[in-house]
Amino acid sequence: MKDIRVLVCGAMGKMGQQVVKAVSEAEGMFVVAAVDAMNVGGSLSTLTGDDSVTVSSDLSQTIQATNPDVMVDFTNPKVVYQNVSTAIDLGVHPVIGATGLSKEQVEELASRMEDKKLGGLLASNFAIGAILMVEFSKKAAAYMPDVEIIEYHHDNKLDAPSGTSLTTAKAISEVRTAHKQGHPEEKELLEGARGASYDGIPIHSVRLAGRVAHQEVIFGGVGQILTIRHDSIDRESFMPGVVLGVRKVMEIEGLTVGLEKLL
Repeated sequence: MKDIRVLVCGAMGKMGQQVVKAVSEAEGMFVVAAVDAMNVGGSLSTLTGDDSVTVSSDLSQTIQATNPDVMVDFTNPKVVYQNVSTAIDLGVHPVIGATGLSKEQVEELASRMEDKKLGGLLASNFAIGAILMVEFSKKAAAYMPDVEIIEYHHDNKLDAPSGTSLTTAKAISEVRTAHKQGHPEEKELLEGARGASYDGIPIHSVRLAGRVAHQEVIFGGVGQILTIRHDSIDRESFMPGVVLGVRKVMEIEGLTVGLEKLL
């Protein structure tokens, strides 16, 4: 099988730089292009040891010039939809780690990929441990339905709550009956004190410098507490999942939502 040609979108961001390094070090794939609004014209040599790839600001032109097989996108909610749309139009498999796509946008992109028989992946989290956290939480919720989620991220994260916390809440809601937790006459003295709510599940978002990505799912029962927690203390924790996604999208058709479906 030929090597997989990878374009990294958002290549100069913290996650993007890790992706560039991970792909460059992985067997059977290599970086052919990098797109970002920063460091345009700059080389990736500090990340890859090779100065043959420079950063571009125009995704469409870059795809046509470099002919990548896969685009890995860790950009931001403002541009991710257009990036993925461009990739699909030009026949490039998207691996999407950026957040911000609406349900309607995901459905539309999935339909277009199905029509083109183009494989892609959308994942809220690429850490294997985080995927296990969601699976364990779903199992626990069948026996301990009262639960709250606390997610902690760095202070530059653009969305709240996190995609992982929403994925977790959705998984839990599939096995429990929605209900309001706490005292029936409870009142918030400050709006938002009880967090956001997904199907009756409170989600609390913490944003602090020094964090990377962390989440705890806390179940309460009579006389007992069960806490399921995952901590990504370095962005390298996401890279095995990203590399796996790059390989797998070459073998599938349509959009897969959730890395766990490819494990």
